[in-house]
Amino acid sequence: MGPELVAKLAVSNYYADYCRPVIIGDVRMFEHGLKVVGGDVPHYVISDLSECDWERGYPVLDLKDQDPEQVVYGEANAYCGASDLLQLDTAIELCKAGKIEGFVFGPFHKGAMKMAGLHDESEHTYLAHAFNLTTPFCEVNMMDDLMTVRTTSHIPISEVSANITEQTLREAIELGEITGESFGHKPRIAVAALNPHCGEFGLCGREEVDVIQPTIEKVVKETGWNVSGPYSADTLFISALAGDFDVVVTMYHDQGQIALKLVGFQRCITVAGGQPYPIATCAHGTAFDKVGKATATTDSFERAVKAVSRMAIAKRTKV
Repeated sequence: MGPELVAKLAVSNYYADYCRPVIIGDVRMFEHGLKVVGGDVPHYVISDLSECDWERGYPVLDLKDQDPEQVVYGEANAYCGASDLLQLDTAIELCKAGKIEGFVFGPFHKGAMKMAGLHDESEHTYLAHAFNLTTPFCEVNMMDDLMTVRTTSHIPISEVSANITEQTLREAIELGEITGESFGHKPRIAVAALNPHCGEFGLCGREEVDVIQPTIEKVVKETGWNVSGPYSADTLFISALAGDFDVVVTMYHDQGQIALKLVGFQRCITVAGGQPYPIATCAHGTAFDKVGKATATTDSFERAVKAVSRMAIAKRTKV
C-alpha cells in the first residue's frame, strides 16, 4: 500500500505545500505505484541527498531491493519485510547524519518485518534502540489536534490494572508533554480514569485513589505541567474533542483508540512519540484487501506528512 499512497500524493502535488520530499525505496516500486494510481510525475534516481534538485522532480533514493514482479500483493512475507527494515534503517541513518529532518512511512506489516528478522515488539521500539533513547517513547495516536498516549499498551486487559503504577503513569504523562511540545506549544493534558465513574472514591475500584490521583498531583507539583484528572473515560472525550485538551492519557490501548477512530478514522495518524526526530505514519494498516486497486484514501497519510512538517518547523524554531 505504501507505494500507492506515496505516488498519489506526488501526483496531486500535495508535498509541495509542506516539505521537500525524498522518496526512499526501490524506484521500481515507486513507478509501479504511479502505474497503479494512473498518474506520472517527473522523478529521478539519486545515490546521495546532495544530488537532490526539486526543480527536476522527485528525487528517489533507490535502494534497489524490490522487484515488483516478486512482490505478492495481499500477503505478508520476508521479502517485503526486509525492504521495510532497510527503508527504516536508511531513514534513521539520514536523520542521524542531519541530512533529513524527519520522515513519514507507509503502513508496515510487523509480521512481515518479524519474518525478515525484526526482534523488537514494534517499529517504535526498533526506533528507540536505534536512537539509543533513555526517555519514554511509544506510539501516540492523533486525530486533528488531539493526541492520546497510553499508560499501558499491548498487553491483555486482565493485566492492565497491575501495570498502572506511578512509574508507568508518569512516563505516559511525560510522553504526552514531550510530544505536545514537539508541535510547538505547552499541551493541556487530561488523564482518564480506569474504572466506571472514576472509581466512586474507591467503591468501584481503587486505582484512581491509590495511583492515578496521587501521581497527577506529584507530577504537577514537581513540573508545573498543565495536567488534570482523573476524568471518567465515558465523558472525557466529549470535552477533549470539543477542544478543551490537547492530550488525553489513557489507561489502556482501546480506551483512546475507540474514541478517536469512531469519530474520524480517516483523520487519524500515528506519531512516533518521544523519538528525537519527527516521525509519523497513517493510523490504518496495510489494507491487503485494497492494495493494487487505487481505491485507498490518502487522508491519513496526508495528515502524517503535515504533522511531521509541523514538528520539523517547531524543532527548528526551538533550536
